[in-house]
Amino acid sequence: MAIVLSLLVAFLAAALVIWIVSRMGLGLSVDGFGTAFMAAIVIAIVSAIVYAILGALGLGANSGLIGAIINLVVSAVILLISGNFLKGLRVEGFTGAIVASIAIAVVSWLLNWVLSLVGIGAVA
Repeated sequence: MAIVLSLLVAFLAAALVIWIVSRMGLGLSVDGFGTAFMAAIVIAIVSAIVYAILGALGLGANSGLIGAIINLVVSAVILLISGNFLKGLRVEGFTGAIVASIAIAVVSWLLNWVLSLVGIGAVA
């Protein structure tokens, strides 16, 4: 039960981040919070599949500037793929996906920072 609750909180936090980034108009848009919640689930599934495939191929670069750039591009591709699966999630091309990926990372970091100030651990 604790795992289900933990997943629910993580998906709610991710949905909040996606919804906030959507409202910023930075290359990603969702129809509402419900769609953002579904987008969080779809993005998590697509991300798990893509990173598993990359890991199996030995293409995981996890450190340094090159690793950060590779992870940014992979995140953008994951957003583009996810946009094809979910009707209410729209990604405005590869450039929009790159900008949205950066915005999602920044907003997620800010959300975690604010929550840590009030004594709640990392959730997104």
